[in-house]
Amino acid sequence: MSLLITRRRAAAAVLTAALLVPLVACGNDDSGTDKDSAAGAKPSGSASGAPKADLTVLAAASLTDVFKEAGAAYEKENPGTKVTFSFAGSQELAAQVKQGAPADALVTADTKTMDGLTGETGTPTVIAKNRLVIAVGEGNPEKVENLKDLSDTELKVVLAAPEVPVGRYSKQILDAQKIEVKPVSQEPNVRAVLSKVELGEADAGLVYKTDAETATDKVDAIDIPDAENAVASYPAATLKASEHSEAAAAFVSWLSTPAAQKILQGAGFQQP
Repeated sequence: MSLLITRRRAAAAVLTAALLVPLVACGNDDSGTDKDSAAGAKPSGSASGAPKADLTVLAAASLTDVFKEAGAAYEKENPGTKVTFSFAGSQELAAQVKQGAPADALVTADTKTMDGLTGETGTPTVIAKNRLVIAVGEGNPEKVENLKDLSDTELKVVLAAPEVPVGRYSKQILDAQKIEVKPVSQEPNVRAVLSKVELGEADAGLVYKTDAETATDKVDAIDIPDAENAVASYPAATLKASEHSEAAAAFVSWLSTPAAQKILQGAGFQQP
């Protein structure tokens, strides 16, 4: 009897061990599945795949209105991401970058300024282009018709400083036409030039077409023929010092998408 019980106990032990093997195997499979899922999991981001972050973008003053609209569109498309812009003349933005201002991306109104920051930025991409116009008071009270009229010493003309992209473009087209203009002031950015004309402190000024279109109730724009004009290019790039490099790269890339281009062109900017 004792021998029979011993045999039965041994058989039961073998059976129990046999039943446990599949359970252990299933446990291993589950564990493996969890690891695979964790390995394949993507970092938290927006519906479009862009990482969430609070971005600071340094942008040329001439982008003030359109970038506010573009930023709102980007935030809507990428919930959890906030885009804050700092607008100023491109030369001022470049100085901020060199001084280590905390920011994630940069958009200037010319390639020369961006090229001077090669060691500070990623590879730039031109996202838009622009042209100059002559801004005059509403109704054009001084009857300005063309660039040559700006040489009239009785006319109060304001230009951007030559260090500013729009100031450099202005000098370029005036020099090409051999037109000498003595401005009553030289401003730090294009919006300051526009403001002088809006307030009646100047009779005329050279600004970007898109800037004039933001103040159609206060200024008129005199077109400059393409043969006498200059084309402004707007390059965008990430900043190497950014703490949100992936999110910054996603925003810069988005600026070339159809959605962003529709906003830019709706504001009068030309295709890159």
